[in-house]
Amino acid sequence: MADPALRRMTPDQFFAWQLGQDGLYELVDGVPVPHVKMMIGASAQHDRVTVNIIADLHHQLRGTGCRPTTDDIALRTSIATLRRPDVTVECGELVRDSHESRSPRLVVEVLSPSTSSVDRFRKLDEYRRHPTLRGILLVETRFPSVLLYRRTGEAWEPETYEAMTDIIDLSEIGARLALADIYEAVAFEPGRNAP
Repeated sequence: MADPALRRMTPDQFFAWQLGQDGLYELVDGVPVPHVKMMIGASAQHDRVTVNIIADLHHQLRGTGCRPTTDDIALRTSIATLRRPDVTVECGELVRDSHESRSPRLVVEVLSPSTSSVDRFRKLDEYRRHPTLRGILLVETRFPSVLLYRRTGEAWEPETYEAMTDIIDLSEIGARLALADIYEAVAFEPGRNAP
């Protein structure tokens, strides 16, 4: 019998199959592929930045109907593709026992050297097509730099933040992220610290 991970699946088949796996997978064009962190694990830098963002958003969004989720919750980007953003802000009613984001407003990809290219191009294109997303954050880990793509009508406008004093206004979810909080206790590559 063929390896189930190599055969094409619908999202429902994928979620049923994923429940029996030891690690997380994404569904790409109908084929399960290991989530990059399953193969190599997240670096301490990546983990610290992700936790900082989730903690800050959780605190700000309490009682608003929006909440941050981890990469355990998948995001459908097409009929046959499910991604696992590092952080998703879901707004709307909580659906118990769901493995998929229903009303995402913001996704965050914390960049690593091994994932940066896929996150900046392929996933960014996929996220831009999602009807409920209003913001896409790409967060660098080697030096302070955050790129926000904000939906304005049908267009996506990029905004760059690089100073540790910068504050990102996320009015679409009623929150703000300060670079100083995103990068709290993060050590950058030599020579790459913010002024």
